[in-house]
Amino acid sequence: MTTQKYDVLVIGAGPSGSVAASYLHNNGIKVKVVEKTKFPRFVIGESLIPRVMDNFQEAGLLDCVMDKGFEKKFGARFIRNNKEFCLFDFSEKYGEGWSWTWQLPRADFDNELIQECIRKGVDVSFETEVIDVKFNGKKSTTTIKDKDGQISEIEANFIIDSSGYGRVLPRLLNLSQPSTVTENSSIFTHVKETNRPVKGRREAMTITFDILETKVWIWVIPFSNGNTSLGVVGPTSYINSLHEDPAEALRIAFRQSDEYRDRFEGYEFLFEPKKIENYSCAVKEMCGPGFTLTGNSAEFLDPVFSSGVCFATESGLLSAKLYLKEHNGEEVDWQAEYADYIQRGVRTFATYVKEWYTGNLQTLFFHRPENPEVKEKICSVLAGYVWDLSNPFVKKHDSAVKNLAYTLQMQEQE
Repeated sequence: MTTQKYDVLVIGAGPSGSVAASYLHNNGIKVKVVEKTKFPRFVIGESLIPRVMDNFQEAGLLDCVMDKGFEKKFGARFIRNNKEFCLFDFSEKYGEGWSWTWQLPRADFDNELIQECIRKGVDVSFETEVIDVKFNGKKSTTTIKDKDGQISEIEANFIIDSSGYGRVLPRLLNLSQPSTVTENSSIFTHVKETNRPVKGRREAMTITFDILETKVWIWVIPFSNGNTSLGVVGPTSYINSLHEDPAEALRIAFRQSDEYRDRFEGYEFLFEPKKIENYSCAVKEMCGPGFTLTGNSAEFLDPVFSSGVCFATESGLLSAKLYLKEHNGEEVDWQAEYADYIQRGVRTFATYVKEWYTGNLQTLFFHRPENPEVKEKICSVLAGYVWDLSNPFVKKHDSAVKNLAYTLQMQEQE
């Protein structure tokens, strides 16, 4: 059996793994990436938020995607009952930070990121599965199997698990635990729009969340290549009640939308709609001697505010930076500097997800007249700047939304 030695093993070649690998390679660290699938590959999570731009830039991966023609995302639109609208413009958010990002097919985007890592000289193995990991202190020996069934080992000083829904280390080390977020499910697919609205292009191309019921909503994410991502999200019992056939269930959901019923009626789906049940997940710990868990391998909340790639790149980059710090002889408190930091952001976003499904956040979105100061602070959260404690809607996230929604509801009853 052959054995390869590296400073860091990165499991997974998605945005988290690419960011981590690129940053480490740029700083002289010998890094290996193993990826179970063959790229390009389909993955959900097609709407980014501005905070990811900071992470791509710091990892040296922004320039390689700047000129690829992906659809720019300047904000997000929320609608209800075809008469209530709320538009968040990232250029009008609280604090500093990027005012735009992208909405895009992840197969193309993720492939461009990892190919840039390969061009830099990062050693990447696709169609390679991790089948076992053993730790000896912080050092590890990982057993892998390639597409031809060949078994080999990788010895590393550190592992960054960016395996996403594969959740390699949580599975092998028994680290998984139930999420605190409501159990929901989703059905989604793509269509090729041949009659996309021309008038008001920016509105037609803006990612939109259409609320069918308080806990049920559909997404519409147009791409620059003419395709559009369509999905429905709701409690698992509701999603299962629509229809046993995912394709028909998705059509039934979109027929309930006054906004999109006509726009997408009759389109053929580009692939059989996929269904993911009870997608939220969490872990007992985000790091341990010799490893970190990043992105969806650690925790996934909900697609409603597109936070997945943000947490993936934030945690992937931070893992790489802290490993480099430790490699250079500095002391690292992984719990405080990594796990606690990431969890602060996760808890903030989790509050907004929960308050979305209670209806409290929707009360704030659709209340008129709008409060510009409140809106810009919430906009900053939706842009991914959930570690900015100067924002009271971050610092007091567990009470700010709930208390303000209660006040507005009481005013409406007077």
